[in-house]
Amino acid sequence: MPQPAKTREPEEASLSRFRAALLGWYGRHKRALPWRSDGDPYRVWVSEIMLQQTRVAAVLDHYRLFLEAFPTIQALASAPEERVLALWSGLGYYRRARLLHRAARFVVEELGGEIPATQAALRKLPGVGRYTAAAIASISHGEPVAVVDGNVARVLSRLDGVPRDDASAWPRAQQILDPRSPGDWNQAMMELGATLCTPQAPQCLLCPVREWCRAPGAAVGRPQAARKQVRMRRALVEHSHRVYLVQRPGDAPKMAGMWELPEVAEPAAHSEEKQLFVVHHSITDTDYEVRVLGLPLKALAAKEKRAGRWVPCSEIWKLPLTGLARKILHKQGL
Repeated sequence: MPQPAKTREPEEASLSRFRAALLGWYGRHKRALPWRSDGDPYRVWVSEIMLQQTRVAAVLDHYRLFLEAFPTIQALASAPEERVLALWSGLGYYRRARLLHRAARFVVEELGGEIPATQAALRKLPGVGRYTAAAIASISHGEPVAVVDGNVARVLSRLDGVPRDDASAWPRAQQILDPRSPGDWNQAMMELGATLCTPQAPQCLLCPVREWCRAPGAAVGRPQAARKQVRMRRALVEHSHRVYLVQRPGDAPKMAGMWELPEVAEPAAHSEEKQLFVVHHSITDTDYEVRVLGLPLKALAAKEKRAGRWVPCSEIWKLPLTGLARKILHKQGL
């Protein structure tokens, strides 16, 4: 006797089950992150800016200290930029901090301290792009707008079996968004990509939506370019509980106005030079091997002397230091 043909589940019913599966998993397994506690738009905003191109683990301590110093947008707006950069130090991409500070001042001075509630209005703020605006609007205000970051794009690519770039990922993310819980939905998509649907060795057997996935475990994303390897030398000049630091020019293309240890040209022609230690540091696409040298002030080049000043050890951490400077000073025990 012929078996009746298997009927295909209606698309809307399948999408409903898909949403329920992902949101159920997120409710049970989401990480307890501090910015998820109450959906406060200021806290969400700070977290989203910090998380751009930065791992969650690297953000947690910075986020806590930043919120302790600037618990409200009014506190951030009234702070001097140098203080903001000092607390951002170590996260990199310092333009993010400057734009966040500028946007906070705009909100306080022009909008009465009220952070806009819609994606469209949020995008008018300095440094707030499509992703950040959608994240704040959906998480804090329940606006039914999807977000797409690298994690979401990877999840979509594997789910559909189609590589997703910005042009196709955004409309696809909006299509499957759960409009009843947009904030949780967006965070669930990002959480899935960050914890299970990872670039390498995804944990497909644990995935709550593997039933709907057309390309489980597929390689996605662009091949990584070879990283540049750079060697450099930095001078650690100490005297009477002070350290000599130099400041980058205000118009420098990277890390403008930040403080760092003086650079030493190759080769140094000073018999007083001694190598203290070597540190390794990575920025974007470059890995640095840094030899840290003990030198007297007179051994520095004239340019380095003009750009610097003696800083008491008790005052060092109040300055906006580059990530490399922080690493060296910590290793020296200062």
